[in-house]
Amino acid sequence: MKPVSTLGPEHNVRDSTAQGGRASGVPTVQLDAPAATHIGWDEHQTLLEAGREIEECYRVLEKAELNVVADVLRGEGEFVEMEHYPHEDALDPETQSQYYYHAHRGDPNEHGHFHTFIRTGALPRPLRPPTRQVAAGPQGADAIVHLVGISMDDWGYPRGLFCTNRWVCGETWYPAASLIDLLPHFIMDHAYPSWPANRWITALLRLFAPHVRVLLRHRDATVKTWQRAIPKLDVLEDRRLEITGYLPISVHDWLAQLNDTSSD
Repeated sequence: MKPVSTLGPEHNVRDSTAQGGRASGVPTVQLDAPAATHIGWDEHQTLLEAGREIEECYRVLEKAELNVVADVLRGEGEFVEMEHYPHEDALDPETQSQYYYHAHRGDPNEHGHFHTFIRTGALPRPLRPPTRQVAAGPQGADAIVHLVGISMDDWGYPRGLFCTNRWVCGETWYPAASLIDLLPHFIMDHAYPSWPANRWITALLRLFAPHVRVLLRHRDATVKTWQRAIPKLDVLEDRRLEITGYLPISVHDWLAQLNDTSSD
């Protein structure tokens, strides 16, 4: 199998853009990856099942000399900075789950990344931001939340998860607790743009749900820390704060930890 970046000229990224900087004097909020030993039995089994689903997706893709990213990009033409792939995004109208893939950060270790969303304004019971919080972002039927970003390497495999500030994806701002409740509802249950890719991204958010929960809580803590450090700042719109937190991941290593815990 060839790396995604050398599958052909249509997959070469152009016009790299550096990501935002950091504000001086703002303390860093500690971010630690979850441990398999701290996961309850029921969730433990759910994570292992998600891992088996991911391995099955890899199996069928690799038989065709493909990977998740290559399958999403297939037939989409030149891979251009900042454009969405698929071009109209992937949306499940039943669950209101949505994602797209793109590239723009200029990270030499990253080919691109997925952004995952739920269109909360289209849910049967749309979420409402807490009354104590100033509403930010699209409201009503247009409300949408960003769950987590998935950084991918040149071979089309996940290398990290990250959360973003509100302005990055133009989302509706909800506290971490609301997003954590929504996380199990992210399901891509159709075949566009790729059935194995949709199954994979659904299972990946299951397998790494403990990491996403940690990242979302850390996101809120980071925003609060910035707000306290610079009280007059509209932190949700500050371009210096782009990525609120990043955790490296490995499907193989995380499954090994989970399986080791099972044998204890």
